[in-house]
Amino acid sequence: MLTYPQIDPVALELGPIKIHWYGLMYLLAFFFAWVLGRYRVRKGALDITVERFEDLLFYCILGVILGGRLGYVIFYKFSYYLQHPLEIFAVWDGGMSFHGGLIGVLLAMLYFGHKENKTFFQISDFGAPLVPLGLATGRLGNFINGELWGRTTDVPWGMVFPNSDGAVRHPSQLYQMALEGITLFVILWLFSRKKRPTGQVSAVFLIGYGAFRFIAEYTREPDSHLGFLALGLSMGQWLSLPMIIAGIILYIISAKKSDRQPSH
Repeated sequence: MLTYPQIDPVALELGPIKIHWYGLMYLLAFFFAWVLGRYRVRKGALDITVERFEDLLFYCILGVILGGRLGYVIFYKFSYYLQHPLEIFAVWDGGMSFHGGLIGVLLAMLYFGHKENKTFFQISDFGAPLVPLGLATGRLGNFINGELWGRTTDVPWGMVFPNSDGAVRHPSQLYQMALEGITLFVILWLFSRKKRPTGQVSAVFLIGYGAFRFIAEYTREPDSHLGFLALGLSMGQWLSLPMIIAGIILYIISAKKSDRQPSH
């Protein structure tokens, strides 16, 4: 068994102001997206200026924060927040849904594409490789907070997390950081370096994230107020299945459209 590193969730206190590691992880995620996005714009991944990309990033940041929080409220703890509505705004305590954040980002991309006369999948293909490193930092934030820990285990790298029941558990946050974050980033970055049919980079993101999340959920403790749902699957797994299916369909459709394109 490994010892869980007791890290204060508050990184810095400036009088009454507390800066949490969880919030810093989000800033780091947006920084990675900014650096990688500027690089992709200069490489011609999308025909927009760097300034317009920064506008897109701003819209997506709003989508991540608003969609992620509302998604967590609706998908995971709706009855609780219905009774404690003011706690919806306490994002520094954690509680963000990737699937809700994804919906927020999709809406932001639709809006930006409409303004710039670009198709949705042109925007999403450009943005997909910018996402995974942000997911990695988010999972690191979960680990620092000692939240969203895994199921009980006897593996030698298991940990006892604070506020758990004292049982040895999988550090599932780190599994997700490695799979949904680092591994998915490498796959998407390499895949997107070559010109692909419109929609395929987005499809690989949907399939990759959905599959990695589905797998990692087998080591993650389901939310206590939800438990296991139909077929013994968790909420995260049920939300990931439509992503995998949509990604496969999108990949096939984009490949067929590419095959029908006349050669020059």
